[in-house]
Amino acid sequence: MKNPMFWVLLTGMAILLIQQGLPVHSQGDSQTDNKVMDNITVRQGETVFLRCPQGDIVTHTAWLNRSSILYAGEDKWSVDPRVSLVTLNQEEFTIKIEDVDMTDEGPYICAVQTSRRPRTTSVHILIQVPPTIINLSKGIVVNEGSNVTLMCQASGKPEPSFTWKLLSPSGDLASEDEYLDIPSISRQRAGTYECTAVNDIATDVQTVEITVNYAPSVSEGRDVGVTLGQRGVLECEADAVPEADFEWYRDDRRIFNGFDGMEIEDAGQLSKLTFFNVSEADYGNYTCIAINKLGSSNTSFVLYEVIEPTSSTLLQGPGAVQDGNSGSMGTHVHTYTCLLLAILQFLLRF
Repeated sequence: MKNPMFWVLLTGMAILLIQQGLPVHSQGDSQTDNKVMDNITVRQGETVFLRCPQGDIVTHTAWLNRSSILYAGEDKWSVDPRVSLVTLNQEEFTIKIEDVDMTDEGPYICAVQTSRRPRTTSVHILIQVPPTIINLSKGIVVNEGSNVTLMCQASGKPEPSFTWKLLSPSGDLASEDEYLDIPSISRQRAGTYECTAVNDIATDVQTVEITVNYAPSVSEGRDVGVTLGQRGVLECEADAVPEADFEWYRDDRRIFNGFDGMEIEDAGQLSKLTFFNVSEADYGNYTCIAINKLGSSNTSFVLYEVIEPTSSTLLQGPGAVQDGNSGSMGTHVHTYTCLLLAILQFLLRF
Protein backbone atom coordinates (compact mmCIF):
# COMPACT_ATOMS: atom_id res chain seq x y z
CA MET A 1 0.00 0.00 0.00
CA LYS A 2 1.30 3.47 -0.81
CA ASN A 3 2.57 5.54 2.13
CA PRO A 4 3.45 8.96 0.70
CA MET A 5 5.64 10.08 3.59
CA PHE A 6 7.63 6.83 3.63
CA TRP A 7 8.24 6.91 -0.12
CA VAL A 8 9.28 10.56 -0.02
CA LEU A 9 11.94 9.67 2.54
CA LEU A 10 12.96 6.57 0.59
CA THR A 11 13.21 8.52 -2.64
CA GLY A 12 15.26 11.21 -0.94
CA MET A 13 17.66 8.59 0.36
CA ALA A 14 18.02 7.08 -3.12
CA ILE A 15 18.64 10.48 -4.74
CA LEU A 16 21.31 11.24 -2.16
CA LEU A 17 22.98 7.91 -2.90
CA ILE A 18 22.92 8.58 -6.65
CA GLN A 19 24.31 12.10 -6.23
CA GLN A 20 27.19 10.71 -4.19
CA GLY A 21 28.07 8.60 -7.21
CA LEU A 22 27.43 4.95 -7.78
CA PRO A 23 30.57 2.94 -8.43
CA VAL A 24 30.45 0.77 -11.51
CA HIS A 25 32.39 -2.21 -12.85
CA SER A 26 32.66 -3.61 -9.31
CA GLN A 27 30.98 -6.02 -6.93
CA GLY A 28 29.63 -4.72 -3.62
CA ASP A 29 30.54 -5.98 -0.18
CA SER A 30 27.87 -8.47 0.85
CA GLN A 31 28.38 -7.53 4.53
CA THR A 32 27.20 -3.93 4.12
CA ASP A 33 23.65 -2.59 3.94
CA ASN A 34 24.33 -0.84 0.62
CA LYS A 35 25.27 -3.24 -2.18
CA VAL A 36 26.52 -2.42 -5.65
CA MET A 37 25.96 -5.14 -8.20
CA ASP A 38 27.85 -5.61 -11.43
CA ASN A 39 26.85 -3.49 -14.40
CA ILE A 40 24.14 -4.89 -16.61
CA THR A 41 24.99 -4.52 -20.30
CA VAL A 42 22.11 -4.94 -22.72
CA ARG A 43 21.57 -4.19 -26.39
CA GLN A 44 19.13 -1.58 -27.58
CA GLY A 45 15.70 -3.12 -28.13
CA GLU A 46 16.21 -6.04 -25.76
CA THR A 47 14.62 -6.66 -22.32
CA VAL A 48 16.48 -6.13 -19.04
CA PHE A 49 15.55 -7.76 -15.73
CA LEU A 50 16.31 -5.96 -12.46
CA ARG A 51 16.48 -8.41 -9.54
CA CYS A 52 16.64 -7.38 -5.91
CA PRO A 53 17.10 -9.97 -3.11
CA GLN A 54 14.70 -9.56 -0.17
CA GLY A 55 15.20 -11.75 2.94
CA ASP A 56 14.27 -11.03 6.54
CA ILE A 57 10.85 -9.55 7.03
CA VAL A 58 10.37 -6.87 4.41
CA THR A 59 7.91 -4.13 5.25
CA HIS A 60 8.49 -1.91 2.21
CA THR A 61 10.43 -2.31 -1.03
CA ALA A 62 10.79 -0.27 -4.20
CA TRP A 63 12.72 0.08 -7.47
CA LEU A 64 13.84 3.58 -8.38
CA ASN A 65 15.43 5.13 -11.44
CA ARG A 66 17.24 8.39 -10.72
CA SER A 67 14.54 10.47 -8.99
CA SER A 68 11.53 8.39 -10.04
CA ILE A 69 9.89 5.44 -8.34
CA LEU A 70 9.18 2.67 -10.82
CA TYR A 71 7.53 0.17 -8.48
CA ALA A 72 6.66 0.37 -4.78
CA GLY A 73 5.89 -3.20 -3.87
CA GLU A 74 3.10 -4.33 -6.16
CA ASP A 75 2.10 -0.77 -6.96
CA LYS A 76 3.33 0.61 -10.27
CA TRP A 77 4.30 4.24 -10.11
CA SER A 78 5.90 4.49 -13.54
CA VAL A 79 3.66 5.48 -16.44
CA ASP A 80 6.03 3.74 -18.88
CA PRO A 81 4.20 0.72 -20.39
CA ARG A 82 7.52 -1.02 -20.97
CA VAL A 83 8.08 -1.39 -17.20
CA SER A 84 6.33 -4.30 -15.46
CA LEU A 85 6.50 -6.45 -12.35
CA VAL A 86 7.93 -9.96 -12.73
CA THR A 87 8.35 -11.35 -9.21
CA LEU A 88 7.63 -10.11 -5.70
CA ASN A 89 8.02 -12.51 -2.79
CA GLN A 90 10.15 -13.09 0.32
CA GLU A 91 13.11 -14.09 -1.88
CA GLU A 92 13.28 -11.47 -4.61
CA PHE A 93 11.74 -8.36 -6.09
CA THR A 94 12.18 -8.34 -9.89
CA ILE A 95 10.93 -5.94 -12.53
CA LYS A 96 11.66 -5.79 -16.24
CA ILE A 97 12.06 -3.04 -18.82
CA GLU A 98 11.27 -4.04 -22.39
CA ASP A 99 12.62 -2.54 -25.61
CA VAL A 100 15.37 -0.63 -23.80
CA ASP A 101 16.80 2.54 -25.31
CA MET A 102 19.57 4.99 -24.51
CA THR A 103 17.20 6.91 -22.23
CA ASP A 104 17.08 3.85 -19.96
CA GLU A 105 20.83 3.89 -19.34
CA GLY A 106 21.94 4.90 -15.86
CA PRO A 107 21.71 3.93 -12.18
CA TYR A 108 18.85 1.95 -10.63
CA ILE A 109 18.28 1.39 -6.91
CA CYS A 110 16.30 -1.22 -5.06
CA ALA A 111 15.37 0.18 -1.63
CA VAL A 112 14.24 -2.30 1.02
CA GLN A 113 12.87 -1.60 4.50
CA THR A 114 13.15 -4.69 6.72
CA SER A 115 12.13 -5.28 10.30
CA ARG A 116 15.71 -4.45 11.34
CA ARG A 117 16.93 -1.60 9.12
CA PRO A 118 16.76 -0.25 5.55
CA ARG A 119 19.18 -1.27 2.86
CA THR A 120 19.74 -0.50 -0.82
CA THR A 121 21.03 -2.42 -3.80
CA SER A 122 22.23 -0.42 -6.78
CA VAL A 123 23.01 -1.41 -10.35
CA HIS A 124 24.04 0.51 -13.46
CA ILE A 125 22.49 -0.35 -16.83
CA LEU A 126 24.68 0.13 -19.91
CA ILE A 127 22.94 0.21 -23.28
CA GLN A 128 24.76 -0.98 -26.39
CA VAL A 129 23.53 0.49 -29.68
CA PRO A 130 24.30 -0.90 -33.15
CA PRO A 131 25.89 1.58 -35.58
CA THR A 132 23.67 3.61 -37.88
CA ILE A 133 25.14 5.76 -40.61
CA ILE A 134 23.42 9.12 -40.14
CA ASN A 135 25.44 11.40 -42.41
CA LEU A 136 26.87 10.25 -45.74
CA SER A 137 28.16 12.32 -48.64
CA LYS A 138 25.75 12.51 -51.56
CA GLY A 139 26.67 11.20 -54.99
CA ILE A 140 28.84 13.77 -56.74
CA VAL A 141 29.93 14.67 -60.26
CA VAL A 142 33.40 16.23 -60.62
CA ASN A 143 35.87 17.00 -63.38
CA GLU A 144 39.01 14.92 -63.69
CA GLY A 145 41.81 16.40 -61.59
CA SER A 146 39.53 17.75 -58.84
CA ASN A 147 40.12 17.08 -55.14
CA VAL A 148 37.34 14.98 -53.56
CA THR A 149 36.46 14.33 -49.92
CA LEU A 150 33.80 11.84 -48.85
CA MET A 151 32.30 11.88 -45.34
CA CYS A 152 30.65 9.09 -43.37
CA GLN A 153 29.34 9.64 -39.83
CA ALA A 154 27.49 7.14 -37.66
CA SER A 155 25.90 6.82 -34.24
CA GLY A 156 26.34 3.79 -32.03
CA LYS A 157 27.66 2.56 -28.70
CA PRO A 158 30.42 1.54 -28.43
CA GLU A 159 31.53 4.23 -30.86
CA PRO A 160 31.83 2.66 -34.33
CA SER A 161 34.96 2.51 -36.47
CA PHE A 162 34.91 3.21 -40.21
CA THR A 163 36.24 1.69 -43.41
CA TRP A 164 36.08 3.16 -46.93
CA LYS A 165 36.76 1.20 -50.10
CA LEU A 166 36.21 1.46 -53.82
CA LEU A 167 33.85 -1.27 -55.01
CA SER A 168 33.19 -0.75 -58.70
CA PRO A 169 35.48 -0.85 -60.45
CA SER A 170 37.40 -2.70 -57.75
CA GLY A 171 40.54 -0.96 -56.64
CA ASP A 172 43.09 -0.64 -53.86
CA LEU A 173 41.78 2.72 -52.63
CA ALA A 174 40.79 2.37 -48.97
CA SER A 175 40.65 4.34 -45.72
CA GLU A 176 39.96 3.66 -42.05
CA ASP A 177 38.51 7.03 -41.13
CA GLU A 178 35.26 8.99 -41.29
CA TYR A 179 36.73 10.94 -44.19
CA LEU A 180 38.13 9.67 -47.49
CA ASP A 181 40.35 12.13 -49.34
CA ILE A 182 41.02 11.62 -53.06
CA PRO A 183 43.43 14.26 -54.39
CA SER A 184 43.42 15.03 -58.12
CA ILE A 185 40.89 12.32 -58.93
CA SER A 186 41.31 10.40 -62.18
CA ARG A 187 38.71 8.67 -64.34
CA GLN A 188 39.93 5.32 -62.98
CA ARG A 189 38.74 6.39 -59.50
CA ALA A 190 35.15 6.91 -60.61
CA GLY A 191 32.62 4.36 -59.37
CA THR A 192 30.89 3.08 -56.24
CA TYR A 193 32.41 3.75 -52.83
CA GLU A 194 31.34 1.81 -49.73
CA CYS A 195 31.40 3.11 -46.16
CA THR A 196 31.24 0.51 -43.39
CA ALA A 197 30.54 1.48 -39.77
CA VAL A 198 31.12 -1.32 -37.25
CA ASN A 199 31.15 -1.82 -33.48
CA ASP A 200 30.89 -4.83 -31.17
CA ILE A 201 27.17 -5.11 -31.85
CA ALA A 202 26.62 -4.90 -35.59
CA THR A 203 27.61 -3.34 -38.92
CA ASP A 204 26.00 -0.73 -41.14
CA VAL A 205 26.96 -0.27 -44.80
CA GLN A 206 26.05 2.42 -47.33
CA THR A 207 27.40 3.42 -50.73
CA VAL A 208 27.95 6.61 -52.70
CA GLU A 209 28.67 7.18 -56.39
CA ILE A 210 31.40 9.39 -57.83
CA THR A 211 31.16 10.38 -61.50
CA VAL A 212 34.30 11.82 -63.08
CA ASN A 213 33.91 13.96 -66.21
CA TYR A 214 36.71 14.02 -68.80
CA ALA A 215 37.27 15.19 -72.38
CA PRO A 216 36.79 12.78 -75.31
CA SER A 217 39.52 10.43 -76.45
CA VAL A 218 38.94 9.05 -79.98
CA SER A 219 40.28 5.71 -81.21
CA GLU A 220 42.51 5.87 -84.27
CA GLY A 221 40.51 5.75 -87.50
CA ARG A 222 40.71 2.71 -89.78
CA ASP A 223 40.78 3.27 -93.53
CA VAL A 224 38.13 1.34 -95.44
CA GLY A 225 38.23 -0.02 -98.97
CA VAL A 226 34.92 -0.42 -100.84
CA THR A 227 34.04 -1.56 -104.35
CA LEU A 228 32.19 0.91 -106.51
CA GLY A 229 28.42 0.59 -105.98
CA GLN A 230 28.73 -1.38 -102.73
CA ARG A 231 27.95 -0.49 -99.11
CA GLY A 232 30.67 1.11 -96.95
CA VAL A 233 30.84 2.04 -93.25
CA LEU A 234 33.24 4.29 -91.32
CA GLU A 235 33.18 3.79 -87.51
CA CYS A 236 34.29 6.37 -84.95
CA GLU A 237 34.61 5.41 -81.26
CA ALA A 238 35.13 7.94 -78.44
CA ASP A 239 35.63 7.47 -74.68
CA ALA A 240 34.20 10.45 -72.77
CA VAL A 241 32.10 11.48 -69.75
CA PRO A 242 29.60 12.86 -70.36
CA GLU A 243 29.13 11.01 -73.64
CA ALA A 244 30.43 12.87 -76.67
CA ASP A 245 28.48 14.34 -79.55
CA PHE A 246 29.86 13.43 -82.99
CA GLU A 247 30.43 15.49 -86.12
CA TRP A 248 31.52 14.13 -89.53
CA TYR A 249 33.39 16.10 -92.20
CA ARG A 250 34.43 15.50 -95.82
CA ASP A 251 37.53 17.64 -96.15
CA ASP A 252 36.30 20.93 -94.60
CA ARG A 253 32.61 20.39 -95.31
CA ARG A 254 30.37 19.05 -92.53
CA ILE A 255 28.21 16.04 -93.36
CA PHE A 256 24.64 15.84 -92.05
CA ASN A 257 22.42 12.79 -91.80
CA GLY A 258 20.85 11.97 -95.18
CA PHE A 259 23.35 14.11 -97.07
CA ASP A 260 24.14 12.62 -100.54
CA GLY A 261 22.65 9.28 -99.52
CA MET A 262 24.83 8.95 -96.40
CA GLU A 263 23.48 8.02 -92.97
CA ILE A 264 24.93 9.00 -89.56
CA GLU A 265 24.00 6.80 -86.61
CA ASP A 266 25.17 7.59 -83.04
CA ALA A 267 24.88 5.01 -80.25
CA GLY A 268 26.70 5.76 -76.99
CA GLN A 269 30.43 5.78 -77.62
CA LEU A 270 30.11 4.82 -81.30
CA SER A 271 29.19 6.82 -84.41
CA LYS A 272 28.79 5.26 -87.88
CA LEU A 273 28.88 6.97 -91.26
CA THR A 274 27.25 4.64 -93.81
CA PHE A 275 27.42 4.81 -97.63
CA PHE A 276 24.69 2.67 -99.18
CA ASN A 277 25.88 2.93 -102.79
CA VAL A 278 29.46 4.13 -103.05
CA SER A 279 30.18 6.35 -106.05
CA GLU A 280 33.42 7.74 -107.43
CA ALA A 281 32.67 11.03 -105.70
CA ASP A 282 32.53 9.33 -102.28
CA TYR A 283 36.16 8.24 -102.26
CA GLY A 284 38.43 10.50 -100.24
CA ASN A 285 39.31 11.80 -96.78
CA TYR A 286 36.85 11.99 -93.87
CA THR A 287 37.17 13.35 -90.32
CA CYS A 288 35.23 12.40 -87.16
CA ILE A 289 35.17 14.89 -84.26
CA ALA A 290 33.94 13.90 -80.75
CA ILE A 291 32.89 16.82 -78.52
CA ASN A 292 31.68 17.30 -74.93
CA LYS A 293 31.76 20.26 -72.53
CA LEU A 294 35.36 19.51 -71.49
CA GLY A 295 36.92 19.37 -74.93
CA SER A 296 37.13 17.55 -78.26
CA SER A 297 39.17 14.97 -80.13
CA ASN A 298 39.27 13.86 -83.77
CA THR A 299 40.52 11.17 -86.10
CA SER A 300 40.75 10.79 -89.89
CA PHE A 301 39.67 8.09 -92.34
CA VAL A 302 40.26 7.32 -96.01
CA LEU A 303 37.51 5.70 -98.06
CA TYR A 304 39.32 4.16 -101.04
CA GLU A 305 38.31 2.13 -104.06
CA VAL A 306 38.78 -1.62 -104.29
CA ILE A 307 38.87 -3.01 -107.87
CA GLU A 308 36.65 -6.07 -108.20
CA PRO A 309 38.26 -8.94 -110.18
CA THR A 310 36.82 -9.50 -113.72
CA SER A 311 36.72 -12.58 -116.00
CA SER A 312 39.73 -11.36 -117.97
CA THR A 313 41.86 -11.43 -114.78
CA LEU A 314 40.84 -14.94 -113.72
CA LEU A 315 42.55 -18.18 -114.82
CA GLN A 316 41.18 -19.32 -118.16
CA GLY A 317 39.63 -22.75 -118.78
CA PRO A 318 40.74 -25.31 -121.50
CA GLY A 319 40.09 -24.22 -125.11
CA ALA A 320 39.53 -20.59 -124.15
CA VAL A 321 40.86 -18.06 -126.62
CA GLN A 322 43.18 -15.66 -124.77
CA ASP A 323 44.52 -13.31 -127.49
CA GLY A 324 46.03 -13.24 -131.05
CA ASN A 325 48.89 -15.66 -130.23
CA SER A 326 46.59 -18.51 -129.36
CA GLY A 327 46.63 -19.86 -133.00
CA SER A 328 50.44 -20.21 -132.96
CA MET A 329 50.20 -22.04 -129.67
CA GLY A 330 47.74 -24.53 -131.26
CA THR A 331 50.16 -25.24 -134.14
CA HIS A 332 52.98 -26.08 -131.76
CA VAL A 333 50.74 -28.48 -129.85
CA HIS A 334 49.75 -30.30 -133.11
CA THR A 335 53.43 -30.72 -134.13
CA TYR A 336 54.36 -32.22 -130.76
CA THR A 337 51.46 -34.68 -131.03
CA CYS A 338 52.54 -35.94 -134.49
CA LEU A 339 56.12 -36.41 -133.29
CA LEU A 340 55.00 -38.49 -130.33
CA LEU A 341 52.88 -40.78 -132.61
CA ALA A 342 55.84 -41.38 -134.99
CA ILE A 343 58.12 -42.38 -132.11
CA LEU A 344 55.45 -44.76 -130.81
CA GLN A 345 55.05 -46.48 -134.20
CA PHE A 346 58.83 -46.88 -134.50
CA LEU A 347 59.02 -48.58 -131.14
CA LEU A 348 56.17 -50.99 -131.96
CA ARG A 349 58.20 -52.51 -134.81
CA PHE A 350 60.55 -54.15 -132.39
